[in-house]
Amino acid sequence: MKVEYVGPFAEAAVSVMKMVLGTTPERGQLSARPQIFTTQQINIVCGITGMVEGLVIYGMSMVTADRIASKMIGAPVVTFDGLAASAIAELGNMISGNSLALLASKGFNCDITPPTIIRGTNVKITTLDIPALVIPLEIPDIGEFEINVSLQERRRAAQSVA
Repeated sequence: MKVEYVGPFAEAAVSVMKMVLGTTPERGQLSARPQIFTTQQINIVCGITGMVEGLVIYGMSMVTADRIASKMIGAPVVTFDGLAASAIAELGNMISGNSLALLASKGFNCDITPPTIIRGTNVKITTLDIPALVIPLEIPDIGEFEINVSLQERRRAAQSVA
């Protein structure tokens, strides 16, 4: 996977979190995984299609998800319910949308699928052996937020010659 696909996701996440949460996350050390995998309790999965394709998973603990949803909703989240899940999904949608605008400015036109929330730990999703690059973010007074980017340039179908 090309590192140039990852930068827009880190940049967009910082920008969106500044706007939505009113705080600037600190970026940790980029790491690689042979497959996309998360050990987080709450995960937002967004599919990417177009010139670049694959998956992006935004992962966080339940506590972090509750804190983010509370800020977005403007009221404390006591139980991670449908409203909290909707807020968290929208955060993933906003980050992905902004990321794709940045990718488009580099000549990679793509679309996103609607976000899906997956609850649970040790989630493993097969992505046709596309490795994942992981961007950890520390959001002050909120918690850790992990971005798993597993993208590749779209393989063009072989055209038959008549």
